[in-house]
Amino acid sequence: MNRPLIILAVLMVLISACKEKETVDFGYAYFPMEEGHFVEYDVLEVFHDVDLNPQHDSIRYRLKTKIGEEFVDNSGRRARKFFQSKYDLNSGNLLDHRVWTRIIDGGRGEIVEENQRKIKMIFAVKEGVEWDVNAFNPEEEELVYYSNVNSSRTINNIFFEKTTEVEYDDFFSLVDYRKMYEVYAKDVGLIKRSFKDLTIQNFDTLDVRKGSEVHYQVIDYGLE
Repeated sequence: MNRPLIILAVLMVLISACKEKETVDFGYAYFPMEEGHFVEYDVLEVFHDVDLNPQHDSIRYRLKTKIGEEFVDNSGRRARKFFQSKYDLNSGNLLDHRVWTRIIDGGRGEIVEENQRKIKMIFAVKEGVEWDVNAFNPEEEELVYYSNVNSSRTINNIFFEKTTEVEYDDFFSLVDYRKMYEVYAKDVGLIKRSFKDLTIQNFDTLDVRKGSEVHYQVIDYGLE
C-alpha cells in the first residue's frame, strides 16, 4: 500500500472513532440544567406510630421545583439555583419556599439541600453503577446504584420513553421494611420518589408499628 492510501486509511479510522465518540450517551439529559425548567409533584407523607393518636397520619401537598439562574458557588463552580415551592392542595396557598443549588461537576449531578451536598446522579448512566450519595457531606455513607436503565414507563398517565431508577435501599426482615428508590426521566429529571422506612410485625408489611413514608409522583413538567 502506498503512502497516500495509508494516510487515507488512518484518517478514515480517526473519523470513524470521532463519530463513535460523539454518539456516546452519558445520560446528562436525566439531570436537566436549563433555566426555567420545572417539575410539579403530588406528594404524600405518612407517619406511623401505634402509640399515638392517630396511629397513622398523612399529609398531601403539591411540590414545584424550578431551575433558576446561574451563579458561582463558594467553591468557584458554576451552579444554578434550584427552587422548591410547596403548595396547599385545597387553597393553592404557598406553604414553604426554599432555594437549593443544582450543579453538574466532574461527572456528578449534585444538589446542595439545607447546606448538605449530595450526589444524586453520576455519569455515564449505566446499569449497576454504584456511588455514595453522601461522599461530600458529613452524613453516613449511603451507597446507591442504577437499575432499569433507559426503560419506558407511565406515571399519572404521562408516558416517558426513557427512565432510570436509583436504588437506595431494599431490606425486609421480621421487624423491618425499607424500600427506597427514585426514578428519573430523560429531559425531565426526577419523576418519582418512594421512600419507606418502617417497623413492622411478623414479616407483615401491612402491620406497621412505626416509621415514615414519602412518595412523590410527577403531575406536570415543562419550561417557563
